[in-house]
Amino acid sequence: MKLVVRAFFTACLLLAGLSFTGCSSNETLFPDDKNGPPPAEVAHFHVGDTVTVAFSGLPDTQTPSPHQEPIKEDGTITLPDIGKVQAAGKTAGELQNEIYDLYVPKFYTHLTVTVSTGDRVYYVRGEVKGPGRQLYVGETTVSRAIASAGDFTDFANHNNVLLSRSSGQRIKVNVDKVMEGKEVDPPVYPGDQIEVKRRLF
Repeated sequence: MKLVVRAFFTACLLLAGLSFTGCSSNETLFPDDKNGPPPAEVAHFHVGDTVTVAFSGLPDTQTPSPHQEPIKEDGTITLPDIGKVQAAGKTAGELQNEIYDLYVPKFYTHLTVTVSTGDRVYYVRGEVKGPGRQLYVGETTVSRAIASAGDFTDFANHNNVLLSRSSGQRIKVNVDKVMEGKEVDPPVYPGDQIEVKRRLF
């Protein structure tokens, strides 16, 4: 009887060992990253990006002129014949396809649409240590944009910072109150301009 029990116990241990070995083997053969690294994120348009829409594939007399326009605050651009088109939040490819579908076949039988944008930049001027053009690399705010331009000079008026949108909107910002959490830190978009005024005394 003892031999039977011992044999049964030994068999159980062997089965358990095999199952653990199988699990280990599976982790080696099928790692979590078996499909490779995730693809790089495709850039999406933002408010303030200057978008160029070029048309081709038609006779010269029919081909619309290239259209260049900054994306407005509502996220749209306005194109001839079709009016407003939502651009913010889309990739160049998505916007190309949408514009094509709006023109073909309603206005044209065949048409090639190409959407592009230049460097995405904003500008910081006035009393900052490194004034000039700043590359827009992602979401930012007025206080962060000033920091990216080297921060305030000793003569800067922290309470009188002017944010000018490409749409013409102007926003006065008190950066001291922003840092204290008493005011909202406005977002900065490509094409925006930030001017830091000088203290009077």
